[in-house]
Amino acid sequence: MTDQATAGRAGDTAPGAPILEARNLHFRYPGAGAPMFDGLSLAIGARDFLGLIGPNGSGKTSLLRLLSGTLRPSAGEVRLQGRSVHSFTLRERARRLAVVPQESRILFNFSVMEMVLMGRAPHLGLLGLEGPRDRAIARRALEKMDLGDSGETPLRELSSGERQRALVARALAQEPAILLLDEATAFLDLKHRLQIGEILSRLNREQGLTIMAISHDLNMAARYSSRLALLKQGRLVADGPPAEVLTPDQVRAVYETEVRVEIDPASGAPYVIPRSPVGDRVTFPSAPTPEDMR
Repeated sequence: MTDQATAGRAGDTAPGAPILEARNLHFRYPGAGAPMFDGLSLAIGARDFLGLIGPNGSGKTSLLRLLSGTLRPSAGEVRLQGRSVHSFTLRERARRLAVVPQESRILFNFSVMEMVLMGRAPHLGLLGLEGPRDRAIARRALEKMDLGDSGETPLRELSSGERQRALVARALAQEPAILLLDEATAFLDLKHRLQIGEILSRLNREQGLTIMAISHDLNMAARYSSRLALLKQGRLVADGPPAEVLTPDQVRAVYETEVRVEIDPASGAPYVIPRSPVGDRVTFPSAPTPEDMR
């Protein structure tokens, strides 16, 4: 890790203080009847791997946008490394916090290296020219995402899993203190979800990268997160270790689905097994007989 990255991750945060914190957030979309958030608070500590879960419409992406400074709350505050997130310039904020979307449209067929170098923009001078150090940081980001041999490959030649890893590499090239992922593996198959999950887990464990990842996959979230925050209709229902959050009662209350929760003996992580709702069993019609077709 570079000296600059180490300094950026330490920042001005006091020991034990949250690196990113939502304090009593209130937020309503224009024209909406009810507020999305009405006093939500959530703290993310340095080196946390927080999985943000909840059903559609619970406010996960809205919260990520508030935490990243893209949206402004009507009341309350988001604090990044001890300061209001909106007290930073966009360039200063991008040196501390990076966001990985679900998937980006490829408008121009850049090479993988060209796209990853875009993550260096907050660190460049007035002329915006990358130097040897920037290229070295971009190469290391690609290596961390197991894309070290793909730098000259056009983006359109990558698989979906490779493109998502390239997006994460671009975010890592920013040298952020915290990485926010908005369902970054939503459209990937199981192999590539596990691949990205393992890489992020390693970066969190070995390099102290703080991560918050939105996920609809409860089992993936429980497998890789050290902590889960469960939202329902803009309200924080539970926040804690995965085994304490993913209980049958809490999953039923939030997702309106009966489940069984088991513990993986290898990892100690809980995994959720849905049950068919009683009385709602699906029946399929029998194939028509020759008599029926006359």
